[in-house]
Amino acid sequence: FAELHAAVPGLPLASSRVLPGIVLRRDFAAYCPADGELRALLVTESLRPALTAPGVEFVVDSEGQYQASLSWITQRTEALMKHLLRNNIKLLLSSSKQEDVVIYYAKLYGVSVVECLSSEEMALITEITGVSPYTPFGDNMDREITETAVVTFCQPLVLVSKRCVHIGFSSVCAFQPHCLILCGPVDGVNEQHAAALQEAFTMLQQLFKTVDQ
Repeated sequence: FAELHAAVPGLPLASSRVLPGIVLRRDFAAYCPADGELRALLVTESLRPALTAPGVEFVVDSEGQYQASLSWITQRTEALMKHLLRNNIKLLLSSSKQEDVVIYYAKLYGVSVVECLSSEEMALITEITGVSPYTPFGDNMDREITETAVVTFCQPLVLVSKRCVHIGFSSVCAFQPHCLILCGPVDGVNEQHAAALQEAFTMLQQLFKTVDQ
């Protein structure tokens, strides 16, 4: 329930509404409008390539080596973004914060980015789409990326003064997510209404469980 409702103080209760899809309470790190259906990729780590494997020390002996290392990282990041585009991926949903170089090439190649998603949000998206987070595959840029989710729409949403991300997914199960935008004059009233609604949903779950048995 926490991931499927958003409390908005400062508006009358009558402004509350139900929206299809889910609302992520953060702004785009990069937003590139795209019409129609698109593909999304879930990631849990930065897409900026590492110079060495974990636990391996990388020693730079000169300014030239340092600049060459930066150039390599930049080229690999651009190549990865091009690879995403070849696989029709136009949206990155990341639980980690992405490096500036990733955001730069995402904007350059028309890939929207939403970062710093919580583990609960990532788990909800995985449940809806049936897609697990993607693991980068090093130097292999020819492998097709199959771990993608189908997104029916992806757009900014402003709730009073807070910019959010509104996304619709093509669900692989009977669960069709909708998000409750719960408005009220102050936070305390919103919290009371949210708690009452959550208790009502819990009661309905128990009722239908009893009927099924």
